[in-house]
Amino acid sequence: MTTRTQPWHGIHVATALPFNEDGSVDYASFGEHVAWLAANGCDGACPNGSLGEYQTLTAEERAKVVETAVAASPEGFTVMPGVAAYGADEARRWAEQARDAGAASVLALPPNTFKADDDAVLAHYREVAKAGLPVVAYNNPYDTKVDLVPSLLARLHGEGLIVAVKEFTGDVRRAYEIAELAPELDLLVGSDDVLLELGLAGAVGWIAGYPNALPQSTVELYNLVTSGTMDDIATALPIYRDLHPLLRWDSKPEFVQSIKLSMDLAGRKGGACRQPRLPLPAALAARIAADTEAVLAKGYK
Repeated sequence: MTTRTQPWHGIHVATALPFNEDGSVDYASFGEHVAWLAANGCDGACPNGSLGEYQTLTAEERAKVVETAVAASPEGFTVMPGVAAYGADEARRWAEQARDAGAASVLALPPNTFKADDDAVLAHYREVAKAGLPVVAYNNPYDTKVDLVPSLLARLHGEGLIVAVKEFTGDVRRAYEIAELAPELDLLVGSDDVLLELGLAGAVGWIAGYPNALPQSTVELYNLVTSGTMDDIATALPIYRDLHPLLRWDSKPEFVQSIKLSMDLAGRKGGACRQPRLPLPAALAARIAADTEAVLAKGYK
């Protein structure tokens, strides 16, 4: 099993955000959910990520979500808020808010409103780093126009701007190039459906979606795939195969609705999303529900 020596190591759950029937944030349920994740073996929470629908929150809601997560976290359970924003100054301000609320690190996208060149990306992360918290870069070129390729990550790390990368591309080959170009940069699994592959490649953390619904089983799987022993990999493979029909939804456009539906079926409060995310089409909801029920029927939890 990998040893957690830094606050961004281990499993940080990209927390889904529950809403009340009137559409307001259900902070009480959210705080309870954070505490429940800690009690079920997760290492931290990552609020205000895409799964937390941060783009739909007011500034007041977004700040209170971070404060609620920190307040609900027991000792040793760390909070890594997402600080994505259109402007670098605003991203820095969200990092400062996270710092002042008691977060241990932040998760930062690059500029995402235009195809920023390397100099603009470096300038953006310099601004976020001014807040003083460790910065985990989030590479998601599918939803942004910027790809944090290994050579650019090496420049960011070499300047001391980032400590780790959440790698979401699904291209597991990148893990080895990152390790060659920036051997001290920590690799974090960025999408649930490459957990085994990036665990084998040396990941020391996972910013995870499906532990929102199945924390105990996904924690067990993470520990197996990062242990470095072939016996554990052999144990992990059938679990990974069983869970993969669900894990793959973490990297699809409907990931928020999908994970919230699985949460509902697992006895957690997932619930509805805010617009522009609409309820899943009936056929897709039925498929995800069937896959979830199949996993639950096998005893995963």
